[in-house]
Amino acid sequence: MTKSEKKRKKNALQHKLVKGGIGVLIALILYVLVPGDQYEKAPLMAAVVGLMAAWWVMEVIPIGLTSLIPIVVLPFLGIGSFMEFLPYYYKEMIFLFLGGYLLALGLQASDLHNRIALYVVLKIGSTPSRLILGFMLTTGFLSMWIANTASVVVMLPIGMSILEGVQRVSNDNKFVKRFGIALMLGIAYAADIGGMATLVGTPPNIVFAENYSTLFPEAPAIGFVDWMVLCMPFSVIFLFLGWLFMTRVVIRMPRTKIYEDNSAIRKKLEALGKMTRDEKFAGLIFGSAAVLWLTGSDIQLSDNFTFHGWRYWLGLEAISDAIVAMICAVLLFLVPSSEKKGKMLLPFKTYKQIPVGILLLFGGGFAIAGGFKMSGLDEVIKQIFESMPELAPMLIVGIICLIVTFLTELTSNTAITNLILPILASATVVLDMDPRLMMIPATLSASCAFMMPIASPTQAIAYGSGYVTIPEMMRTGVWFNLLGVLIVTVFFAIVTTFVW
Repeated sequence: MTKSEKKRKKNALQHKLVKGGIGVLIALILYVLVPGDQYEKAPLMAAVVGLMAAWWVMEVIPIGLTSLIPIVVLPFLGIGSFMEFLPYYYKEMIFLFLGGYLLALGLQASDLHNRIALYVVLKIGSTPSRLILGFMLTTGFLSMWIANTASVVVMLPIGMSILEGVQRVSNDNKFVKRFGIALMLGIAYAADIGGMATLVGTPPNIVFAENYSTLFPEAPAIGFVDWMVLCMPFSVIFLFLGWLFMTRVVIRMPRTKIYEDNSAIRKKLEALGKMTRDEKFAGLIFGSAAVLWLTGSDIQLSDNFTFHGWRYWLGLEAISDAIVAMICAVLLFLVPSSEKKGKMLLPFKTYKQIPVGILLLFGGGFAIAGGFKMSGLDEVIKQIFESMPELAPMLIVGIICLIVTFLTELTSNTAITNLILPILASATVVLDMDPRLMMIPATLSASCAFMMPIASPTQAIAYGSGYVTIPEMMRTGVWFNLLGVLIVTVFFAIVTTFVW
């Protein structure tokens, strides 16, 4: 090892030690600031959250190791037992991601993803901004009806194949990197934004509907169509403004075409020839998973009419989206390949490509959410909300949106929604306000956390693509967080003035 290499390693170690020390300092500050009069474990939990957030952001140690801190440290601090935290690391959402990831690898192994990518470029256009818009619109539409995570799992491999094609035709590495960040984050953000449009699009929306009907039984229930009429315009506005913001302000995309002539794309498609047997089977298995995700759940269109999915008709309510993903993924290991003699569509050695760090990242985020409740930190946060001074209604809405958005960066959006909606419902009674004015913006803001991989599985999947680092996600996400707060506040100020 040369002297320069030794010096680089020494400097890298020193930088990591400094970053680690900053994380410890943040943890100590939070421990001092968070009151522990009623809940003595709350300051400890806040310190652990601060340490993990800092180490995740600065990547002091591998992200998977940081994600194991709750299961190692929290039991020593008396916040739950090892066996209480262990289940957070094998939750259903983790297996949905794993199954979807293997399905994406199946598309790549058969090379079907390359054919799909060329077709998408041919139809949408080849300027970077138009490609990103096409992917965001498609992902947002899918996310209205299926889980946000599932919609990203469907679209991400296609986006990655586009990026592989761009890397082959472009010599500008800086552009390829920026385009990769914008496309991956555009897909992830569009899933969260599209999920706001329908009651079934994301869990916080369902939490709101349940809380509203329970807390205000005399008020007309908000059904599927009621929510869609209000939130579909909001979702569409947010999606288009988000696209413009992404491609014109945060990560500026050039207006030149990636492929100058569409005939070149047609030639590439023709060169691929007819679909091979491997492509057909990989596409059939992947398509089956997507269709089953789309049609599995019931959709309640009104109080008197529900569109039932296949789970209802077949009596298979126990078959979740995660099970569908894993069954279809396993099929890839069982169907023989016609191109690679003696092998399957997906070789068994593929298990080496499984991103274990990302799976642990999911578990760490879920464990933090559990720690919030076990330590009483959620009650401390509740008291902070209750002690807020009396302010102008729309200012209150803006502050609530801001707080909920950034809180959701560190814990489950469903948990935050469950925590805050009853508090806001009580506040609206005191302030003599329409409860929807505060409860719906808070619900939507719970889906507006775009900075951290743990904030949403969609961001975790985008991070797992390898095209986005945590600092890059934070730089883009903080602007999207603020944009979300602004759009929610202004939109509901208009709704309040002209509708309610």
